[in-house]
Amino acid sequence: MVDVFSGRLLVSKDGRSVDPEEALQNKVVGLYFSAGWCSPCRDFTPVLCDFYTELLEETQPTAPFEVVFISSDNSAEEMAGYMRAMHGDWLALPFHDPYKHDLKKKYNITAIPKLVIVKQTGEVITDKGRKQIRDKGLSCFRNWLEGADIFQNFSS
Repeated sequence: MVDVFSGRLLVSKDGRSVDPEEALQNKVVGLYFSAGWCSPCRDFTPVLCDFYTELLEETQPTAPFEVVFISSDNSAEEMAGYMRAMHGDWLALPFHDPYKHDLKKKYNITAIPKLVIVKQTGEVITDKGRKQIRDKGLSCFRNWLEGADIFQNFSS
């Protein structure tokens, strides 16, 4: 993820700045393009939240997975409210970072919500993360992990 977020900071749900190199190292990363005003987003976000929580809290060892929220909200306040109200304890690109436009272009985001699962290099494992979570639940993570080329003794 060094390539994708190089020279940038991410923020946690509670507003702390986080070094992406440290937080995302050796993890499968879900880039979550979403917004609080979008009803399909508000429908899927709790599903993603449950998926994330189960992977990180109920598996041993903890699954090497992280979500980075890329907001399409209309203001920083809207983004913060959406994160507080609905999000899991995942990371986000700061609202005012213009890099979100580059990411949308790079990953061909034409509609939200969109969950793009990427390798450490930023290469796409799947751009159908949302559908896979809905259809397969936790079992889709095993496929993502295999596609990510991360050595891990994770078992689901």
